[in-house]
Order: sequence, then C-alpha cells, then structure tokens
Amino acid sequence: MGFFDRFSSKQPAATPPASAAPTEPAKPAVAGGVLPQLAAARAALEAKDLAGALAIYEAVLAEAADRTDVLVTVSGDLGVNGHVREIIELVAPRYDAQKHGPAAGLNLLQAYLALREAEAAQHVLDVLFALDRPELHDRLLGFSNAIAELIHANANAVFVPPETAKLSMVSVSKPIWFYGLEETAPHLLPAKEGRLRRVAFAQLAVPGLADPLSAAAQPEDEHGRLARAIPLWLAETFFFSAGYSAATAIALQGQSHYALLPAEWSAENVRQLSDTSDGGLDYVVTGALRHQSGDYELGLRLWEVKKFRELKSFAARWNPATADEALRQLHTQLRTYMEWSALPAGQGLAYAPPAAPLAALHALGAALTFFLGEKALLPAAHLPPGSAALLRAARLMPEDVRAQLALVTGLLRMKKLNVAAEPESLEHARAWLTTDAAKAVGVAAVQL
Repeated sequence: MGFFDRFSSKQPAATPPASAAPTEPAKPAVAGGVLPQLAAARAALEAKDLAGALAIYEAVLAEAADRTDVLVTVSGDLGVNGHVREIIELVAPRYDAQKHGPAAGLNLLQAYLALREAEAAQHVLDVLFALDRPELHDRLLGFSNAIAELIHANANAVFVPPETAKLSMVSVSKPIWFYGLEETAPHLLPAKEGRLRRVAFAQLAVPGLADPLSAAAQPEDEHGRLARAIPLWLAETFFFSAGYSAATAIALQGQSHYALLPAEWSAENVRQLSDTSDGGLDYVVTGALRHQSGDYELGLRLWEVKKFRELKSFAARWNPATADEALRQLHTQLRTYMEWSALPAGQGLAYAPPAAPLAALHALGAALTFFLGEKALLPAAHLPPGSAALLRAARLMPEDVRAQLALVTGLLRMKKLNVAAEPESLEHARAWLTTDAAKAVGVAAVQL
C-alpha cells in the first residue's frame, strides 16, 4: 500500500508584472545551433531533469522565439513528457498566431484544456479561428465543444480552499478481498511475467455537491461508496488480465475520513499519480459520478500517461432497475477497448464478471472501509454498521468465489475491530467455508 500527499489543486500560472525590468537573456546552455540545444533539452526531459531542460529552453527562446519550429518543438516535447504548466509559462507569452501559425497554438490550447483553464483556452481558440484555415475547422469545432463542457463543469464545481485541499492518496494494489489471505492462500493471485502495462484507476469525482467537505466528514453514503468502489472493481478486473498490473487510488482527508473530490482529475493530477507510483504508469482511468434522485451518470476517461492525452471516454447511466445491465455494458466496453485478456488456466483465481454488479460494488466499498479501518486510516465512526452489503453480494452470487471471500475477510476484519457481526453473515460464511469451492481455493481452514 503506497501513499502520495497533497493532491493539490491547480495554481495560476505566474505572470510577470508589466513594469518588470527586462533581464539579460540566458546564455545558451549547450554549444552549437538550435537543433542540438533542443535535442539536449529533450534528453534532459527524458532523464527527469526538468530544471535542466527549462534552462536550455530559456536560452534557445531568448534567441529564436520567432521561429515556428522552435515553439512547436518546445511545446510538443514538454507535452509528451507531461509538463503542461511549463508549456503555458514558456510558449504563451511568445506565441503570435500570424507569425507562428497554428501548430504551437494547438499545443497551447490543449495545455489550457488539460489544466481546465477555460477562459484562456477560449482566447487561444478565438485566435486560431481567426486564421481562417479551412483544414482546421472541424478540429477547432471539437475544441469548442470541449471548452463548452469545461465551462459547464467549472460553473458547477465547488471551490475548495487550498488549506483544506491537501489530501492523501492510498494506493490499493491487490483485490480488496485478498488482504488477510496472504499467508493462507497466496496462490489466489496470478504470478505474471514479462512487460506489463501499468494502469491505475482513480477515485471518481462527485460534482455538484453543495458542500463536499461537510459531506465527506459524514459516514459514507451510496454516492461516495460507488465513487470508490467502481475504480476498485475495474482495478480488480485488470489485475486478473494477462497484460496488466493494476491499482486503485483512493482519497483520504488525513486519517479523519474519506475525501470527496468535487472536480475531475486534471492532467497535473494524473502526472503526480504516475510520478509517485513505483515504476510510473502507462495509463490512468479517471472520471466523475453524478447522482440525482436515484439516477446515476458515470463518465470515465482513459489517459495515456506517456503523452498525457485522453485516449477514450466511456459513459453509462442507470437507475435502480437498470444498474446491473448498464454496469455490465460499461465493463465490457472498457475491457474490449483496452484489450483485456484472461490469464492462462492455473494462474491465480479464474476471473469472470460479477453476475450482480451493483451488489458487488457495494460489497467492495464496504470491504475497503473495513480494510482502511483495520489499518487505522479511518476511525470507528466511519465503519459500516455491519456486514449487510457483504452478505447481500455473497447471497446474490453464490457461485462467485470473490464475493464469498469478501464476506469472509470482512468478517475477519470486523472481529479485529471489535465490530459485532450479524449471526446470518457468520452462518453463511462458515457454511461456505465447508464447501468444495472453499476447499478448492485453499481457504477452508480459515476460522471465523
């Protein structure tokens, strides 16, 4: 389980005052012409030496900022390596659409969108439209739609003061039902070999809450639980895929309670998550979950970390009557797009999608809360009142070993936390532990 702190909100780009005195241009950091210097800056970025790269870029731009190829290269290389804010700081003051053309402007526009700065993005879009380039018309209309969505999202976002926006992120790197079975049944997890694509599923934002800080301080409700459980579900799915390693990022407000994210993850947040993950990440899945009068609307975004770009979006809507079917369809769409493939027989517990997805999600959410409570990351007041969600999933999916294991390990944690277990939950779990299915996966000896 890993942590990174200060899931920070974006800060405005520094803009020098109009009266600032001119400074002496920096000396070229690398001998030779512009191209060798740009190549050296690119090498510095790839070596994670941002300061060194910026020193070279400042020197090059002091002499060659009028060159279109220079602005395009600087903005492109910074973007590919995830340094979106630096594109704005270096390129925005120097960009002239009539002089430099559209390419650097498009990179700048995408940087503003990635940082969710709608007004600045709108200004750059207006400048690009003014070029009157027919071949760009459809692409610019696409950016116009993206800005409109961003304006709408910003209008409905809740401001979080900086002093209260410092969160901790917990990384859950195994199926939540496995914790507690490490010594008893290590064979339930696959032993993967070769190059794996690393993907993290981030806790979903919950836009539209009137007061997310006060709501987060209360014991979890269905909306917050699903915002954490959906990423857990998807991470578990890809944990049991042949080509992936997967984890979930969960937000906490210190050790007081869960955090609720009022706005979607930005490109900077995605980069921070990757930079603080062992070995980095190849993909991050973020999203938002909206709720009104029993109806839910889910939007997911798949990010490619190397280029810090959004590859694909997915959407689902449901009410209590349609939830399972909508969640199944979303699950299938994501697995298909990301080329999910089953592990060979004998490589860990065989995976199959849950027959009752909504019940499975509530069980995962409850299991997560008991797990974090056991780790002293959540206080007793935020624990579920009992094992009802775990029992319901186990009863609805009697053939699903994972649902039974979630109940078993949940009851084990409740025992450690001195939370009384309902007799029917203990009866169900103890009966399952005597079955051939429990013996087959090697957990029949577990004592409740």
